Amino acid sequence: MKNKILVRSFFVVAIIVLASSFIYLPYYVSKPGMAKELEPIIEVENGTEGEGSFMLTTVRMGKANIYSYLAAKLSKYQTIHPVEDIRREDESDKEYNLRQLHLMDSSKITAIEVAYSHADIPIDYHYKGVYVLSIMEGMPAEGKINPGDRITKVDGEAFESSKQFIELVSKKREGEAVRLTFERDEKIKETELVLKVLPQTGKAGVGITLVDDKEIKVNPKVDIDSSEIGGPSAGFMFSLEIYNQLIDEDLTRGYEVAGTGTIAADGTIGRIGGIEQKIVAADKAGADIFFAPNENGADDSNYRGAVETAEDIGTEMKIVPVDTFDEAIDYLMSLEDK
Repeated sequence: MKNKILVRSFFVVAIIVLASSFIYLPYYVSKPGMAKELEPIIEVENGTEGEGSFMLTTVRMGKANIYSYLAAKLSKYQTIHPVEDIRREDESDKEYNLRQLHLMDSSKITAIEVAYSHADIPIDYHYKGVYVLSIMEGMPAEGKINPGDRITKVDGEAFESSKQFIELVSKKREGEAVRLTFERDEKIKETELVLKVLPQTGKAGVGITLVDDKEIKVNPKVDIDSSEIGGPSAGFMFSLEIYNQLIDEDLTRGYEVAGTGTIAADGTIGRIGGIEQKIVAADKAGADIFFAPNENGADDSNYRGAVETAEDIGTEMKIVPVDTFDEAIDYLMSLEDK
């Protein structure tokens, strides 16, 4: 009898524990992710191979349940983030994920621009339309346009930039209709929306957040398979790997080179989140060198955070501050072969 009671009690507790793991708190938890070699996921047609490798670094991010929240409280390199620090106001999980994936796509395009321009190789573009990131609640686009749609025409007229798209819509007044042509799941569709005044601007609109969507064309061709990795923080490391495959000289010099940072078209390297966790990930992967955004020597720069973490975990990995793509190239060129 006592055994039966114990067994039943065990199952009740197990069910409660399992059920509570699906109850999410209004927080996200981030933790060290991985350091991933870029050569297997970036392929330049007839590109050269390096003796060492360039690696992107990631942060694992997920919704917090009571157990992951408590674990993060007890772990030095796990961070708890209020949901409003991660997602925009009224942004759904789907919209957030789409935004992160599109930021990754944009960073890949910019990385290709930087690498090919530094290698003096011409670049061509094909404009595809505006990519819908999110829909404003209660606005005309709700229920008719979805996040991930690509709008290509306004009242049958094509446009060549998001600025031009906004100008075409802004010609109309509240209560007037606008016909949008868009692509969804590789199918062309149309919908008519009656404009409403946007609370944020006081102007008539359809109620979407958007970004330009363009395709870059280069020769030799380059393919980047980033899978489900999101965000813009790998752009700088992408540009290094692409450039290294385009030129004859091996910039790795046989070293395992990790790093992080956004990349702008002019080669400027920008700040990212989770630098401490990325240092931990790179150290576990055995990186020799880590490039960290210097932010022109700011007191709270990614570089300073990286140095503090490196000292705390006792890594032998060298932390190198960089502000531009050219600075990183100059540093690599100065290294002796490993």
